Amino acid sequence: MADPTALALVCTLQKSPAESSSQLIARHALDALADSDVKGEILRVVDYDVHPGVSADEGDGDQWPEIRKRILAADIVLVATPTWVGHMSSVAQRVLERLDAELSETDDAGRPSMVGKVGIAAVVGNEDGAHKIVADLFQALNDIGFSVPAQGCTYWNGEAMGSTDYRDLDSVPDQVATTTKAMARNAAHLARLLNTEGYPAYE
Repeated sequence: MADPTALALVCTLQKSPAESSSQLIARHALDALADSDVKGEILRVVDYDVHPGVSADEGDGDQWPEIRKRILAADIVLVATPTWVGHMSSVAQRVLERLDAELSETDDAGRPSMVGKVGIAAVVGNEDGAHKIVADLFQALNDIGFSVPAQGCTYWNGEAMGSTDYRDLDSVPDQVATTTKAMARNAAHLARLLNTEGYPAYE
């Protein structure tokens, strides 16, 4: 069986080629996944014209269908988001809203299209909020059909009222690096299990 693949949905508010702490932590996560023989790619969502809505295709120039194809092709999906006023970015929220359509997209066994995929999260910011953001992401991803591995998130928060971004650090803090590796290791393991023996058919 082929090794799992991963897609990192970077939900920064800044279009490429601007530097992004969310993209950097996503890259670190993909590097850790590579240690478990998982190939991955990064997609910066704001570089696409993703229309508001809750369908698979909102038409009239909506580029979500292009992103959706890459999500469907991946075994592991990472949502990487900055923290804004204690919440995930509006881009991450829009990703969840568009993924909601997948509940009605089912296979021949009646399973929603995201069932059997692994969902993980990475959060960066200069204010507290990472735990709440991860909780919100995991609830939504699990609702949509993703499976969440043990310790399936990584995050970094700077000091309160600080001005240092994740991308400004001279090196990744040991605890963050260890957490990212655990997330990647467990996500790769779960993806292989699901690829070997998926969920039963829905009756």
